[in-house]
Amino acid sequence: MTAGKQLSPTWMLCILTGLNLFNYLDRFVLSAVLAPLQKELGINDGQAGRLVTAFMIGYFLTSPVFGWLGDRFPRKWLIAAGIFVWSLGTILTGFAATFAVMVAFRVLVGLGEASYATISPSLISDSYGPAKRNNALTIFYVAIPVGAALGTIIGGVVAAHWGWRHAFIWAGAPGLLLALVLLPFAEPKRGGAEGRTKDAAQRPTIRDIAKLFLIPDYLLVVLGYTAYTFALGAFGHWGPTFLNRVHDVAVKDAGAFFGAVLVVAGLLGTLIGGFAATAWHKRNPAGYAWTLGLSVLVAVPLAYAAFMVTNTFWAMTFLASAMFCLFLSTGPVNTLILETVPINLRASAMALSIFMIHLFGDMWSPEIVGRISDASGGNLRKAVLILPVALLVSAGLWLALALKTRRAANQL
Repeated sequence: MTAGKQLSPTWMLCILTGLNLFNYLDRFVLSAVLAPLQKELGINDGQAGRLVTAFMIGYFLTSPVFGWLGDRFPRKWLIAAGIFVWSLGTILTGFAATFAVMVAFRVLVGLGEASYATISPSLISDSYGPAKRNNALTIFYVAIPVGAALGTIIGGVVAAHWGWRHAFIWAGAPGLLLALVLLPFAEPKRGGAEGRTKDAAQRPTIRDIAKLFLIPDYLLVVLGYTAYTFALGAFGHWGPTFLNRVHDVAVKDAGAFFGAVLVVAGLLGTLIGGFAATAWHKRNPAGYAWTLGLSVLVAVPLAYAAFMVTNTFWAMTFLASAMFCLFLSTGPVNTLILETVPINLRASAMALSIFMIHLFGDMWSPEIVGRISDASGGNLRKAVLILPVALLVSAGLWLALALKTRRAANQL
């Protein structure tokens, strides 16, 4: 392939999925090394949760900016800059000597990841038409559980042998080179997959972006996603520590188990949910929304049981089952974000979604759980019980969207 040649949809998807894997690998190293990090820096649970809050500040505050830029300027340069910045921030985290410095570096990681997470789905939507888009996005988001698992497993293993600082350094190093991978190639035209390049060429204004709040379907998707992210973000952060503290599972073993569950449940759940939703959507316009609502609804009692049972085997079993159900929604939720808005607002819609789900979701939930734990004398089991409640709210909003979509289809 020569410089300036446009990548085929398959190659574009493969490269973006690989980059997304490193995105989540870098992000989840923190949860794997939390226990030794807390011990060395002398920070409590609330402060440990604040490290995620710091990441989210860099992530969600800058995502609207990247969304605005992504609908106007060449996206490959914005993606390259984001990869370089998040990789540098990850490496620097390993050199942080104080809690305050580490907070600053986690903000930097969030800023870099905001560029990639906001813009890359729009490249996929411009490479694949509506019939194949959800399956393509499903494959792209398979990198979430796989990358998170690798981050958790590699982080735990490296920390056990060489210390938690090396886990950050080696996780971030590859990204300094991977940032260059898209630059030699031309990116797909906006709206090209649907033959609507003229519509996509209309540059949106701030007023156009504000009107996203007036699209009921988009709002239901994002509000449900916010409650979902609140729950998933907190347990993603506290999961290994929960197993270590409540069930006396060794730090290394807790990280390995959590990583293995992320790989198996996340990989299978994302693929099965995405492909099943595509098949359901072909027969029923509400197929995507039904997949979201029902999968999360089933996860609620499973999550509650995982937190409450005293037997370690059953706690792990319920945890794995709940996570499988939660990952069923990964592909369809992002497809709905892109397909419920005008074609020239896709990057902005993704950016606004990122802004909302983190500002009102997992920006605060890890710290809230940590604060509840501190206030209850370190009772982490009690603290995580707020998470099934958040999942119930998410299921209700997504089921409301499914019913609304079905009524609209019946009226046609």
